[in-house]
This record gives sequence, structure tokens and C-alpha cells, in this order.
Amino acid sequence: MRLHRLISILLLVESRGTIKANELSTKLEVSDRTIYRDIDTLCEAGFPLVTTTGPNGGVRFMDGYSVGISNLREEDFVNLYLSGIGIQPVKESNMSSKLTNALLKLQKNAPVDLDSVRRRFYFDESPWWGSNVQIPAIDILLTSVFKSKALEIIYNKMDGTSSQRKIHPYGIVVKRLDWYLVAFCENSNLVKIFKCERIGKVKVIDEEFYIPGNFPLTDYWNQSQQAFRDMRSAEEIYPVQLKIDKQNAHVLTDLEVINLAEEGLDLIVSINLFGPDHAIRETMKMLDYVEVIQPSELRDSIREKLELLIMKYS
Repeated sequence: MRLHRLISILLLVESRGTIKANELSTKLEVSDRTIYRDIDTLCEAGFPLVTTTGPNGGVRFMDGYSVGISNLREEDFVNLYLSGIGIQPVKESNMSSKLTNALLKLQKNAPVDLDSVRRRFYFDESPWWGSNVQIPAIDILLTSVFKSKALEIIYNKMDGTSSQRKIHPYGIVVKRLDWYLVAFCENSNLVKIFKCERIGKVKVIDEEFYIPGNFPLTDYWNQSQQAFRDMRSAEEIYPVQLKIDKQNAHVLTDLEVINLAEEGLDLIVSINLFGPDHAIRETMKMLDYVEVIQPSELRDSIREKLELLIMKYS
């Protein structure tokens, strides 16, 4: 992300005229020392930045210099910001071309050949298997978040049903390659999370809304994730008791251990394997190291699978 941070420093310095180094570090969430290193890097690259001390001091450009910020429009800043925080453009949206246009405007004043740099990096967003998720309404969703415009949407649920809703988009969360819209839903009178790929028809309503009390998007998302995990944990409890040699305790890594006791050279361990099907798959992987003690139906299922394997290879 350093390239995006360097671009951000240039944009902030030009937009503010003079800005304190500690203000840059706060906005970009790095240390003051990192900002000073970045400024040295920009100076070495040919950007005429100067620093002055005192109450009115800070970081600024030499008189008469510009990085081309006057050529940027509102959407340019939006797309530069999204790229800067690691959000890759969605293929079927206009984000990719808009980001390219914004970088071209800045390139006019760049001291290096950005085309030659760009040819040496490639971001492949396609999955190894399957196809990319399609989000046909992404441009409208992004605009509604930036402009605080209400929407009428058709939302397609996991069970195949759909419903029409009127929502106030509060923000967008991108988790890996999945996009989520956090919005107030007038139908349920609650703030809810909508998976963007399941949003079908979208209609922009000429009606602005206000987010109450500077809605904390990050806190809401983190709390929702934890609530979801707690709910799934409560619903998906399938305790399995294992006997395992202490020397093979490494197989317990990444498993949800409920209880553990020592018995001579062995460990008696209770783990949560969430359900019968998952339990069979996971325990079959560990049979070289563990013995399943409980539940009895899991032991029976493993015995049947082993008998079939013996018949196949006999």
C-alpha cells in the first residue's frame, strides 16, 4: 500500500497547502517516522516538497508546483481512495476505468514513467475455479452511499425467494472479494447487512437521508460478525471425544477444543466438529493419530468406511 500512501500525501499536501507531519500520520494511520521517510522518498523521486518548523510550519510544495489535483473530480478522489485502502474495482462497474482516468490525470506531472511501472505489475482477480461474482448494481450502490440517496431494491434470499425493500445505504464493507451493503431497512425498521451480489433490481429514490449519530460502520460490522459466529456456534455443536498420543498433539491445531485431560501418555480431548457429516470427514483425516471414543454413531460410521476400504483394496 506504500504507493497509495505516497499518492495520498501528495494529494493532501496540495489540497491543504501546508499540513503538519503528525496530521499526515494520523490521517494515514502510520507513524510520524514513516511519514518523514515517505517525504524523503518523494523528494528523491523529484517532488519538490519542503518542510518548515514553527506554529505555521509543516509540509508543502515549493511555490508554483502542482501534482494536478485541480484536474481531479469528486469521483476521481473516491476511486483513488477505494484503491488506496485495497478495494479492487468490480469488473462490471465503471470503477476500473474511472480509477485509470484519475491516475492518468496525475501522471501528467509525475517525475517517472508510470506506464513502464504499470507494465511490471499485474493483479489477477479471477478465482482458480468457478467464475467471478457478478454485482450488476454496484455503481448505483456506490453512488447511493456517497450521495446518501435512498434506494428501492429487490433482494434475493438464499432460499430462492425475493422481497422488495426500501433502504438507506449507510456504508459498504468488502471482505476479501465479497461486497456487503450496510443499510437501514424501512420494511423491518432495522439496520441490516445485504450481500451486494444478491441485490437485483435497484431504483434510486430522489430522497436524501441522514445517518444518525455518525453511524460507526466498523463497530457495527465487527459486532455483527461476532453475533453471527456466536449464533452459528450455538447451532452447530457436535462434541467428539478423541484419544491421542501426547506426541501427536499437533493435529489439534485449528480445532475447536472443548475439554482436554491427560491419561498417562495420552490425551483425552473433546472437540467440536459442528455436525455428523463434517465430523466424519475430519476424523477420517486424523485416523493415523487419533481414536474416536464418542459418540458411538461416529465410531460406527468410521468402522463402515474402513470396512469398505478394506474390501476395495483386498
